[in-house]
Amino acid sequence: MEMETQHPTFWNDADRARKTMRQLDELKETVEPWEALEAEIVENLELARLLKEEGQSESEDAQTLGQLATELADRHEKLEIRSILTEESDRLPCFLHINSGAGGTEADDWASMLMRMYVRWAERRDYKVELLDLQEGSEAGISNAQLRIEGFMAYGYLKAESGVHRLVRISPYDSNARRHTSFASVYASPEVDENIEIDIGVKDKDWRIDTFRASGKGGQKVNKTSSAVRIVHFPTNTIVSCQNERSFHQNRDLAFQIMRSRLYALELEKRRQAADALEAQKSDVNFGSQIRSYVLQPYQLVRDERTEIKVSDVHRVLDGDLDEFIEGFLKSKLREKAAKRGGA
Repeated sequence: MEMETQHPTFWNDADRARKTMRQLDELKETVEPWEALEAEIVENLELARLLKEEGQSESEDAQTLGQLATELADRHEKLEIRSILTEESDRLPCFLHINSGAGGTEADDWASMLMRMYVRWAERRDYKVELLDLQEGSEAGISNAQLRIEGFMAYGYLKAESGVHRLVRISPYDSNARRHTSFASVYASPEVDENIEIDIGVKDKDWRIDTFRASGKGGQKVNKTSSAVRIVHFPTNTIVSCQNERSFHQNRDLAFQIMRSRLYALELEKRRQAADALEAQKSDVNFGSQIRSYVLQPYQLVRDERTEIKVSDVHRVLDGDLDEFIEGFLKSKLREKAAKRGGA
């Protein structure tokens, strides 16, 4: 592929060239960390052999080598976790859908906190984040939001976050300072690449397209033209709305793109269930399941209900430090695969 990029006619087809470059970058991000790790392991093993031959197994250099070995083991574990993200969709950019649930204003505020948390997580990884749609809550926060997140393995990681998130805290909106429990749902779907072949069985009669006036803050044209779009897909009862773009056509195109992503994610899940390959994950990605609890009162703790991972620094988690939970979930899937192989 690198040789192909050096060809004089490579950029004659700009779209194809950009896709090739993106695929090349993804392959490099997959292969190069393993090559670098292998080279360092070989180098350190050679140093360990020399220290042993010279009788310096207890020297300061040997202690430093021991610390390096621990770091290399940690890097190996992270790469091994990444290696289970082998589905074609795992490498794709991701649409992240956040919706407030039971709890009124509290839930709307909780949904906005979750949106900030995922934006901060993405920024920590130098991912590109784009706000596609946002509906503000009646008093505070948001009722729902749609983000597009682009980066290496964006969907592969964020699909681990799909489910219901629960918050327990003293409500800042309650004059009696009572403790409230709020819920919000998170759902990740891959941005479908046109090169991925999958039949989602979409026909014209399956759709209904509604137009309405955009609401909320915006420019002079807000509420003056019916530029916002809502698409309903009858067979799956999937609804997508978009109002952030300036024109009807832009909102319609983006809404269809998001809808295709949602239907693709549903088709992938249908395939998984049919093959019974991810039987244990069915409850994890179900809208009604609670995957994680964030408790601010009477104590502080974030607990993942699937892996039982607990973190006491709630504010660090809400500031986007989610890797322990995401990697813990992927580790559990790695163990399940290993157990199935052992059973077989």
